[in-house]
Amino acid sequence: MNILFTICGRAGSKGIKNKNLRDFLGYPLPFYTVAAIDLYRKQNPENYCDIVLNTDSLELIQLLKERLNFEVDMVVRDSALGLDNTPKIAVIMNCLVAMQQRKSMQYDMVVDLDITSPLRTVADVNALIEKKKNSDADVVFSVTNARRNPYFNMVKKTETGYERVIKSNFNARQEAPEIFDMNASLYAFSPAFLKAGKGIFEGKCDTIVMMDTAVLDLDHENDLELMQVIATYLFDKHSGFREVRDNVGEISKRQNGSAM
Repeated sequence: MNILFTICGRAGSKGIKNKNLRDFLGYPLPFYTVAAIDLYRKQNPENYCDIVLNTDSLELIQLLKERLNFEVDMVVRDSALGLDNTPKIAVIMNCLVAMQQRKSMQYDMVVDLDITSPLRTVADVNALIEKKKNSDADVVFSVTNARRNPYFNMVKKTETGYERVIKSNFNARQEAPEIFDMNASLYAFSPAFLKAGKGIFEGKCDTIVMMDTAVLDLDHENDLELMQVIATYLFDKHSGFREVRDNVGEISKRQNGSAM
């Protein structure tokens, strides 16, 4: 199976300044994403895997070129794909088209890993790819179990007071439909679906459930600080997360016998 792994990151950030260039427990934040892909490649040698970074940030390109000990393909993002309202799926499709031309390769699957999601395991990546391979879904994405349910314990303000987001007569959470949070960590696409230019929910969707690490998005400085606290705990207590952290050190160029 031929797999294209995509990593997409814009220059700058409104919530956390230069988010894609920040260090996370001693290593560049994007390296945790690269490390997870690298581990998947090593553990699944039967698959052909390419990795491509799509970005308009020269600093991010330089970071990966100078501090990784293997090469990642680069696609310099066109300014038309760098707008605030540009859907990420359009950027991923751009990766696919560019890499097919560059490598003269037909890919069986395109797997996108969010550049600012360090808390994932190789088992998560494996589960995503296996679900997509054995499913007729156009896209498979990662979710976590939701802490709140719009049918039961989420409310909205109205002109007459507050009411449930979705009207219902459920008296217990267990009665309500099961709800999940999209955590934006992992996506697997059929190449034909990407080329059709449709939105994610215009196709057939399936999911994998990841561990709820309590932090879904890095939007503010305190999100980054909290995620590092949680990551320190998980790296110590959970071998799957620790495996990725350890591989970050392995893929980072070393100077004088120590990782940068």
